[in-house]
Amino acid sequence: MKNYFVYIMTNIHNSVFYIGVTNDLYRRVAEHKNMQNDGFTKKYKINKLVYFEITNNIEDALNREKQLKNWHSEWKSNLIKTINPDFKDLSSEIGLIIK
Repeated sequence: MKNYFVYIMTNIHNSVFYIGVTNDLYRRVAEHKNMQNDGFTKKYKINKLVYFEITNNIEDALNREKQLKNWHSEWKSNLIKTINPDFKDLSSEIGLIIK
């Protein structure tokens, strides 16, 4: 059974959110941290993992991603605070070494 992750990343100021879906959270977060992909996350220096959910159903993951992308920033912030009130980088929780 494969796992899928809906995740939220932000910048150092916690002012911009990026929401994505992946089947390899470790790899994807490492890509964000290393600024490997041009675009939104590179432009806004989004490299801090602050929230993630796990499911084994890709349809559920994609639907949740769409739902969260339509939320206001305050709602996203409140969701993050339910598990991560200090907006700490959760990368170490998935085994990624933070430098």
